Amino acid sequence: MWYDIHTESRNRPGWPAVSGDEELAKDLGPLAALTIGIGTMIGAGIFVLPGTAVARAGPLAAFTFVLGGVIALFTALSASELGTAMPKSGGAYFYVNRALGPMFGSVAGWANWLGLAFASAFYMYGFGEYVNALVGLGPVGLGFVTLEAAQVIGLAGALLFIAVNYFGAKETGGLQIVIVMSLLGILAVFTVVGLLNAEMSSLRPLAPPGTTSQVLPVTGIIFVSYLGFVQITSVAEEIKNPGRNLPLAVLGSVVIVTVVYALFLLVLLAAVPNELVANNETAVVDAARLLFGNYSVFGFSLGAVGAGMLLIGGLLATASSANASILSSSRINFAMGREKIVTPSLNEIHDRFGTPYKSIALTGALILVFLVAGSVNSLSTMGSVLHLIVYGLLNIALIVMRESEVEGYDPDFEVPFYPVVPIIGAVSSFALIIYIEPTIILISFGLVAFAVLWYLLYARGKVESRGVLGTWILDRSEDLPEQAVSAATSVQPSGGDYRVMVPLANPATEEHLITLASAIAKQRGGTVVAVNIANVPDQTSLEAARDRGAHEAAHDLLDQAREDAETFDVDVETHVVLSHRVFEEVFDAARTYGADMTVMGWGEDSHGAPGRAESAVDELAYSLPSDFLVFRDRGFDASRILVPTAGGPASDLSGAVAKMLQAEFGSEVTLLHVADDEDEGRRFLSAWADEHGLSDATHRVESGDVEASIERAARDATMLIIGATQKGLISRLVRGSLVLNVLNDVECSVLLTETRSDRGALDRLFGSGARANDLVETDETPAETGVTPDPSTPVVDDDDADTDADTDAEK
Repeated sequence: MWYDIHTESRNRPGWPAVSGDEELAKDLGPLAALTIGIGTMIGAGIFVLPGTAVARAGPLAAFTFVLGGVIALFTALSASELGTAMPKSGGAYFYVNRALGPMFGSVAGWANWLGLAFASAFYMYGFGEYVNALVGLGPVGLGFVTLEAAQVIGLAGALLFIAVNYFGAKETGGLQIVIVMSLLGILAVFTVVGLLNAEMSSLRPLAPPGTTSQVLPVTGIIFVSYLGFVQITSVAEEIKNPGRNLPLAVLGSVVIVTVVYALFLLVLLAAVPNELVANNETAVVDAARLLFGNYSVFGFSLGAVGAGMLLIGGLLATASSANASILSSSRINFAMGREKIVTPSLNEIHDRFGTPYKSIALTGALILVFLVAGSVNSLSTMGSVLHLIVYGLLNIALIVMRESEVEGYDPDFEVPFYPVVPIIGAVSSFALIIYIEPTIILISFGLVAFAVLWYLLYARGKVESRGVLGTWILDRSEDLPEQAVSAATSVQPSGGDYRVMVPLANPATEEHLITLASAIAKQRGGTVVAVNIANVPDQTSLEAARDRGAHEAAHDLLDQAREDAETFDVDVETHVVLSHRVFEEVFDAARTYGADMTVMGWGEDSHGAPGRAESAVDELAYSLPSDFLVFRDRGFDASRILVPTAGGPASDLSGAVAKMLQAEFGSEVTLLHVADDEDEGRRFLSAWADEHGLSDATHRVESGDVEASIERAARDATMLIIGATQKGLISRLVRGSLVLNVLNDVECSVLLTETRSDRGALDRLFGSGARANDLVETDETPAETGVTPDPSTPVVDDDDADTDADTDAEK
C-alpha cells in the first residue's frame, strides 16, 4: 500500500512541469469500499432511463436491468482478481495496458476517458430533467441551435461541477456514504409504498408484441447504469484484507445494485400504468406523486412529499455520478500520461489549486460538446458501448495474465471456473454491442480506430513499456507463426527516454548516488528519477502519516538531489512515497516510473531489506524490471576504475557503466581477467575491450584464486565495478558468495551491476547454476572462458549441509 505524496519534474526548457497523481490512501472497511461501487452506479440510469426502457421493452424492462447486471458480474469477477494482483491508479486501463500492451492500452484509455465524458454528459442531462421538473422551462434558442431546457440546465450544472473539480473542492468519503445510504433509503421507501399499491395484472402481458426483440438493444442503452464497479479496484491497497473484502465489495455492489434496479422497476410497473412511465424521463417523480397521493397525514396529501423525495434522489444521484466521473477521468489521464500514451503535460498540477487543471478543463470541454450534440439515449448508449469495449478487453487481459504465467502476478482472489468466466465476460460484452443502434456502433468503432492510429502515429515513439502479451510472443518467436511475431513486433513501443531511478533514504549518501545516476543519465540523454520511500509503521494509516507531515522531511533531501543532478544538466523528477513496505516498494516504484536503470545504495538493512544484504539485493535484481546498480559507498571517486570480467550479460553492463563514467569523468579504466594462460587471457581482454569501447583501458591478467586477484588489483583502484552473482537462496546459504567476500576485502567503493532478469519461483529459490559472468562457478571449460576457478566449489552432500551452512554463517 503506497501513497505518492509529491511529484515534480524539471523538464527541458519550455516544457511544463509534470506532477503525479495524489492517491488518498486510507484503511477502507468493506462498507466503505462497497459504497464506492454503489455510489458510482446508482445514478441517472435508474432515475432517467426507465421511461426509454419501458417504451421499448414493456414489463421486460426489469429483465434488461437484470441482464445488464449479469453481464457486469462476469467482468466484476475478472476485475476483482486483477485488482488484488495489480492495485494501481487507472483501473481497467492499467490492467489492459499491462497485459495486452500499449496499443490496446490506448484503446482502453481513450474508450474509458471518452466513455466517462459521455456518461457525465448523460448524467447532467438527467440532472437538467429533474431540475426542470421544478422550474418548468421550455426549449431555449441559442442562435441557430435550439436546446431543450434539460440541456441548458445540464450545461449550467456541468460548468458548476467542472469548476468545483478545477478549483479543488473534494467530496469526502463520509459524504459519499451519506449520499449512497440516502439514495438506497429513498428507493426502499418508494419500493415499499409501491408494493402496497401493486397489482400483478399491470405486468401482463409480460412480453407485449415486439418487445422481446428489444431486450438486448435496451440492455445496451441501460448498461450505463452499471459503470463504476471497476473503480473499487483502484483503491485495492487501501482496503482492509483486500483478498476477501475487495471481491466482496466489487461483486456485492453489482449484485445489490442489480437487485435494487430490478425490484424498483417491477414495483414501479406493477403500481402505476405503464403509459405513465413510457418515454417519461422523470417517470419516477410522477409515479411517486401518484402513489404517495393515496396517503395523507392530518388531511395533507403526501403526494408532494413523495414527488419531492424522488426529485431530491434524482438530483443527488445525477450530480454525484457526474462529479465522480469527472474525478475518475483525471485518474485515467494521469495513468495514460505516465505511460506517455498522451502528453504528460495533461497531468500538470495547478500551482494554486493543486488540481490537474488541464485534464479537467479538456474533459469538461468534451462533456459540454457532448451535452449540446447528444440526446439522453445517444449519450447513455455511447457511454455504454465504450465501456463494454473496455470491459471486454479487461476480461481478455485476465486470460493473458493467467496464461503467460508472468512473474509477480499473484492475486489474493482468483476467478472461479476459469477460463469460462472471463471468456463469457468478454464475449457477452462485445456481443451486446452488436444489438445497439448502428450509428452509435459506427461512431464508437471510429473512436477505436482513432485510438489505434493515435498510438501508431504519436504514442508508439514515446511509450517505453511493453505489455505482457507482446513480450510473451517475442520470447517465443521461434515457436510461433511468423505472422504473429511480425504483427507483435510492428506495434511494440519504441520510446527512447532513458530513465535512471534513484531510491534515496540517507542524506549522507545522496550526493554520491545522484552523481552516479546523473552521469549515466547524461551519457544516455535521459532523466533522473529521484524517489524517497518513507517508511510508515503498520499501526499508522498512510493518510494519518500524510496529515502529520511525514513526507515533509523528504522534501529537503529531494531538493538537494535535484540541485545536484541539475549540475549535470539532466532532466529531474522527484517523488515522495509513503509506504508500509519500503524495500518491496522499490520494485513497484521502478515499474510505476518506468525505470530503465535503478541505482541504489548498499548497506545493512538498506531500504528496509531484511536479512543478509546480498539476499535482498539478489531478489531485487531478479524482480526489478530494469538494469540494476548497487553502490557500496566508501567515497565517490571514479578516477581509477577496475572492471573484472569473464564475459556475460552482467560483465557487459559493467563495461557499459565503466565506459559512461570514463566519458563523464575521464576515468582510467583497468580490465581484469583471471586465467591460467596469460596469452589467452590477454587475447580475451583485447577482444572484449574493443567490443565495449574500452580499447584505451589497461589490461591486467592474473592467475590463481579469483577473489585474491580482485583484492590485489583493487588496491590501486578507487572504484570496483563487478557483475552480481546469479545463485539461488539455498545456494547462497550453503555455499556463501564471491561478491559478498570481495565487498568486505576491498577498500574502495564497489558498484554491483545486474541486467534485467526474469526468473521463475523455483529458479529463484534453488538457483539455476552460474552464468558466464559468474566468476567462481561455470560449466564451461577454461578454454571457453579464460577463467580457471580456484578452488572449485565441491558439491555439497546432504549429510554435510548443516555443517557447511554453519561455517558459512560464521563468515
